[in-house]
Amino acid sequence: MPGDIGQWVLDVIGALGYLGLALLLIAENLFPPIPSEVVLPLAGFLVGRGDLSLWGALAAATLGSVAGALILYGMGRWGGRPLVLRYGKWLRVDEKGLRTSEGWFRRYGDWVVLFARVVPVARSIVSIPAGTMEMPVLRFTLLTTLGSAVWNAILIGAGVFLGANWQAVEGWMGSYSNVVLVVGAVAVALFLVWRHFRGGYRKQKGRP
Repeated sequence: MPGDIGQWVLDVIGALGYLGLALLLIAENLFPPIPSEVVLPLAGFLVGRGDLSLWGALAAATLGSVAGALILYGMGRWGGRPLVLRYGKWLRVDEKGLRTSEGWFRRYGDWVVLFARVVPVARSIVSIPAGTMEMPVLRFTLLTTLGSAVWNAILIGAGVFLGANWQAVEGWMGSYSNVVLVVGAVAVALFLVWRHFRGGYRKQKGRP
């Protein structure tokens, strides 16, 4: 990631503190050029340096993540598909992708939100189909908060651990994404097998 983005993030947090970190995470949900893979490890570096507290940084980042996700959720729920597709270029979603993600909601339920919050790119996009599918806002908020807190803790913690080498986190994210996707695919396959055999067992027992 170009150094000027890291410097800009430093300037924002330096000027606004925890509020700046929260605003950066709101923007990260809405605009692709501001990746959390830069913002959060850099915040962790500042925690290690003593400029921020660990719990304060985690709380601010999680608050910003949830606020940004709720904006996208609101666009999907109250703006509907026409509004989402109108701004799809900026939201990183097209009609095909929206249909696919809505299909995942129909098939696997609301827990898709929790899993997607720890997957790069998907962590932002998942808020849109959650809105178009009219997922209850309280459940969406709770699952988004939990998933965001886990993601933020991992990346802030990595920044604390790496210190001045916080930029190394970005290079690791490609491998991390692949691992998460493989684990997710295996989990889905196991779930489908379990549901198939469970359905057969219930039929044998004469249960509905």
